[in-house]
Amino acid sequence: MNSPAEVAKNYINIGKGKVNTPVSKMILLAIMAGAFIAFGGVGSTTVAVSVGEASLGKFLGACVFPGGLTMVLLAGSELFTGNCLLTIPLLEKEIKFSGMMKNWVVVYIGNLIGALIVAAIVIFGHQATLFSNGMAVSILNTAASKCSLSFGDALLKGIACNFLVCIAVWISFAAKDVFGKIIGLFFPIMLFVLCGFEHSIANMYFIGAGLFAKTNDAFIQVAADAGVDISSVTWGNYFGKNLLPVTIGNIIGGAVCVGCVYWFVYLRKKEK
Repeated sequence: MNSPAEVAKNYINIGKGKVNTPVSKMILLAIMAGAFIAFGGVGSTTVAVSVGEASLGKFLGACVFPGGLTMVLLAGSELFTGNCLLTIPLLEKEIKFSGMMKNWVVVYIGNLIGALIVAAIVIFGHQATLFSNGMAVSILNTAASKCSLSFGDALLKGIACNFLVCIAVWISFAAKDVFGKIIGLFFPIMLFVLCGFEHSIANMYFIGAGLFAKTNDAFIQVAADAGVDISSVTWGNYFGKNLLPVTIGNIIGGAVCVGCVYWFVYLRKKEK
């Protein structure tokens, strides 16, 4: 396996490649990543709803969700939260700040498109009718809870989430074979889902699916019968109360708490 110092050094070239990718390819790869993470969310919700015991369902769902990042890292794609590690080549002065920001913006938009496409497929393809509309109730309940977070809670949960996500990416780069990469990324991702932390790209799917579900009267009714208040599920809250603070938190957790720290530890040149 690669040592942490080798991972830091290797990521310089990885980051340069990401920044220099043509925008047309970058956004297509970002759409793929958004879809991969969304499919992880679909699987996580499906298995959780299929289990009667809530705590067991949450645990099993957390064990399924890492499949999303597995596809991101092994199939080839661009994920905004993982790309927060671009602060490493930035601090090494191998890329420009403008290049990093271009990557972040393009990839973020592509991730949003990919996540919303999967959300639309799930709702308008009636996947949410599974378990006697139980999946629709879960989707709406999840969206409502995420849209009801305070700014501070969403920010802090976003920091914790992407700290773990970038650690998962870091560990996967340490492994030199597919099995090692999958095992390495599994536990940090499982932990963030199990703990209920906030991932901006996953939320693009979870809340997007809730917004689409609100267009279906049958889903609204079963949610009301289950006592789920979906009044907070609006496009304004989607972007303003969740994605904004969660994205800021994700940047702090990944770009600062992992990228900057590991650059300082492993790459910063000592002053003579």
